[in-house]
Amino acid sequence: MSNLRQQFIAFSVTAGVLRFGEFVTKAGRNSPYFFNAGLFSDGANLGQLGEFYAQTLIDSGVEFDMLFGPAYKGITLASATAVELARKGRNVPFAFNRKEAKDHGEGGVMVGAPLQGRVVIIDDVISAGTSVRESVNMIVAAGATPCAVLIALDRMERSGKDGELSAFSAVQEVSLNFAIPVISIANLNDLFDYISAAGADSRQAQYKEAIAAYRNRYGTE
Repeated sequence: MSNLRQQFIAFSVTAGVLRFGEFVTKAGRNSPYFFNAGLFSDGANLGQLGEFYAQTLIDSGVEFDMLFGPAYKGITLASATAVELARKGRNVPFAFNRKEAKDHGEGGVMVGAPLQGRVVIIDDVISAGTSVRESVNMIVAAGATPCAVLIALDRMERSGKDGELSAFSAVQEVSLNFAIPVISIANLNDLFDYISAAGADSRQAQYKEAIAAYRNRYGTE
């Protein structure tokens, strides 16, 4: 596990964004952990989160011209990432969409810079890929090119229902369907490494077996 990934998992746990226990996911699965980027809800945490996004994007080597944040969580994430990129000497424009078109003022569903060139979509996680699909459609419709998706955590879970699980995760399906890379700050393997290194006396250690079982049941490489 890289130092950046290790730091991000630890940061998410400390911020209360990555939690362990019993949770039901959007897919209806009983998960021993839950990640909710909406809980990065103060200035210090958001600034640090933007730093992780920006550095991960830079380290990826992906060539890009601007950022796009799908409503709603992606709006804040793209904004924070743009600020941190500028601090690192890479000042790029960003845009986001409204859920409903505005019928006065400038109108429309898009806010921010015009979509053009190579666009990175910034979001928190990929569950069903719906947000990415909608984002890709808007970017292409504007004449720009989606070049990558950047997310915080890749759950590395196969899509579908029990007994009918896909061979691919939602992240892999997005990458295959749209022929673009999906970059994550960290993934399920990094989370498991964090739990494994936490020590038997830590509060997280009790969830190690449950996470391992969950990964064995739904996980993909």
